[in-house]
Amino acid sequence: MPEPLFRPSPSFEELIVAVGARQDRSAFAALFAHFAPRVKAYLVRTGSDSSGADELTQEVMLLVWRKAERYDPAQANAATWIFTIARNKRIDKFRRERHLDFDVDDPTLAPEPEHLPDHRLESAQEARKLGEAITTLPEEQASLLKLAFYEGKSHSVIAAEVGLPLGTVKSRLRLALARLRTYLGDDR
Repeated sequence: MPEPLFRPSPSFEELIVAVGARQDRSAFAALFAHFAPRVKAYLVRTGSDSSGADELTQEVMLLVWRKAERYDPAQANAATWIFTIARNKRIDKFRRERHLDFDVDDPTLAPEPEHLPDHRLESAQEARKLGEAITTLPEEQASLLKLAFYEGKSHSVIAAEVGLPLGTVKSRLRLALARLRTYLGDDR
């Protein structure tokens, strides 16, 4: 039987499969020629500058070459697969390069004002009184209180560490705080 005169060109899916199965360079060249300009245009449209888009396009196409054997045409068509790689690379680059801009005049970034000596003395007295109040608590409450407030641990972490049910940890902390309020004369 003679060979047909017209041979349909392989689909993009078939080209990716050929790259994955045989590392077919001509199949990859055809993929690159078709998708690289489209990937770059997508990256520019989504906020990359031209040189950044060029660099990301190269990375995307390199991943297409390296991961072609993982491509499953039943899961996605070629364009979807390649543009998903491009999207993920763009997100990765954004996360790597994200810089937080902040206003140096933002009042929340200003250091705490230096307290007057009488305020520091008052704070020291309150801290001493609180320390004394904690010593009056039963040991199981005092230890949980220290874990929660001095070490900053969540109730669930404390429960796991000490081997108590979460509800028990919460109720013991509530009791401890109530006793501290009573001892310190705080009726809130």
